Order: sequence, then structure tokens, then C-alpha cells
Amino acid sequence: QVQLVESGGGLVQAGDSLRLSCAASASGRAFNTYNMGWFRQAPGKEREFVAAIKWTGASVYYADSVKGRFSISRDNAKNTATLQMNSLKPEDTAVYYCAGDRSLDLHTDPFTYETWGQGTQVTVSS
Repeated sequence: QVQLVESGGGLVQAGDSLRLSCAASASGRAFNTYNMGWFRQAPGKEREFVAAIKWTGASVYYADSVKGRFSISRDNAKNTATLQMNSLKPEDTAVYYCAGDRSLDLHTDPFTYETWGQGTQVTVSS
């Protein structure tokens, strides 16, 4: 239902940081009732779960590969979700997508999410 647009990707060197933003077209409860997730997909690989945050913002979940380096947050008043990425590694290179679902629980399965952004490219050089 809600439309999502990612931004903030770019070309950085290993060890750098990026902040990805996900802006939702809807306002009010239309956004704040969605659990938000970040996924990434590199060429030749399947879509990979990165992080998720509950619609209330009360709980978060991270993939082991990014735990301690990435952080997900949301601002329901601004209809945005963010992914702060620190200590980037070349293996983080991928197209990053934000997505939303209306489940009561957080999920890592991309097929659970019903609404997706267009993606933003993150490239990390050695």
C-alpha cells in the first residue's frame, strides 16, 4: 500500500560509512503500522536480509553479517526509515532495498514483505 523510495547509496571505500534513507509516500498510521526491513542483492546472488524494525520501533533484528556495524531506525513522524552503515566492507556491495510488511512479527523472508522500494546501489571498494 505504501510507496517507498530509497536514497543515500554511493561509492565508498572500505571502512567508510553511509546512511540509507527510505521515504514513504503515506503518512500517519499507513506508515507506522508497517514493519520495515532492509534487504540487499548482489549480482549473481539471492536477495539477502539485512535488518528489520518493528512498526512500533520497539524491536530490531539484524543479520549476523552486519550486526554491530549497521543500525536500523525509523521516524514515523517523518515517514522515514534509515539504515546507518558503518565500517563498510567490499562484501557489503549490493543494491539495497527497503520493504514493508504488516505482519505482527518481524521477518527475514523477503517474500513476507509486500511493498518494496526501487533500490539504491552501494559499492564498497577495497
